[in-house]
Amino acid sequence: MSKGILGKKIGMTQIFAENGDVIPVTVVDVSGNVVLQKKTVETDGYEAVQLGFDNAKASRVTKPAKGHAEKAKAEPKRFIKEIRNVKLDDYEVGKEVAADTFKAGEAIDVTGTSKGKGYQGPIKRNNQSRGPMAHGSRYHRRPGSMGVIDPARVFKGKKLAGRMGGETVTVENLVVAKVDPERQLILISGNVPGAKKSYIMIKSALKAKEAK
Repeated sequence: MSKGILGKKIGMTQIFAENGDVIPVTVVDVSGNVVLQKKTVETDGYEAVQLGFDNAKASRVTKPAKGHAEKAKAEPKRFIKEIRNVKLDDYEVGKEVAADTFKAGEAIDVTGTSKGKGYQGPIKRNNQSRGPMAHGSRYHRRPGSMGVIDPARVFKGKKLAGRMGGETVTVENLVVAKVDPERQLILISGNVPGAKKSYIMIKSALKAKEAK
């Protein structure tokens, strides 16, 4: 069965292993995770647990969101996600999900929103090759041919310049380096998607058995 928790990316640092190796880690604050709802096959058609993280300002909360949180006797949350394939008996509506849900050494999948890069050209956005940089060349960092003449249009999906980043990204098979239950922190080996102070979701690794 899977398990999960929501958090906020604080930044990166490094810790030392027992053999003296330096391990780069991402620090994630997971304090204030609350179970807002448990969904069952009978009532919703599927099983899942809904978690809420980070209290929202009262002026930014709608009445439905406020009423939904009140059912769990909790404050309205800014970041709400569902975790499927969980053991519902391990969760209770209104109770907090702590950092020690995960242990050091566990394999996890981390989902977040990648950093926005703005409007970028085809070389940076799609990893295309550039043309000759000689003075006589008129093709340096342009996208190149748009296609054949016959359709008289550009096909959908053509890799061109455009907005880059700001997409939902999942990095699989990361490892929990350390858990700090007192400060409600989880240290993840390596980097995770998103900028500082961005929200992320941590779940048990779906392909942990395939990881080496």
